[in-house]
Amino acid sequence: MSNRINLGKIEPGAYKAMMALEHYLGTTGLSPIQQEMIRVRASQINGCAYCLDMHTRDARKAGETEKRIYLLNAWRETSLYTEEERAILALVEEVTLIANGGVSDEVYGQAIKVLGEQKTAQVIMAAITINAWNRIGISTKMQPGE
Repeated sequence: MSNRINLGKIEPGAYKAMMALEHYLGTTGLSPIQQEMIRVRASQINGCAYCLDMHTRDARKAGETEKRIYLLNAWRETSLYTEEERAILALVEEVTLIANGGVSDEVYGQAIKVLGEQKTAQVIMAAITINAWNRIGISTKMQPGE
């Protein structure tokens, strides 16, 4: 499988704008592990191998355990994740799968209850950002290790 265009080279302004979103995420109240959890879960749903490779490695570097990474796609079936993490994951899944009916009032309400308005907004922005990266990676056929 060969790559297509390199977005950073062809449209550096667009790449710079995406990196500005990444910079913003670094200023939020989301911990590095929470940020990587968001990135990994959305990338699992979207099937972006490049982002999965990158963000599972980054999650380990941030201190996430192998077990929690391996079980992330089955987070509802285990007690390994906190109430806050569950609220984050549920919101990320519904933002990622937005075409399936949007973000439900139940998931949104739980996020506000557990995370508060500001952190809920930050999770939404983190989900939007990784979904955009996934679409770049998949549409340009980026490969792990590149």
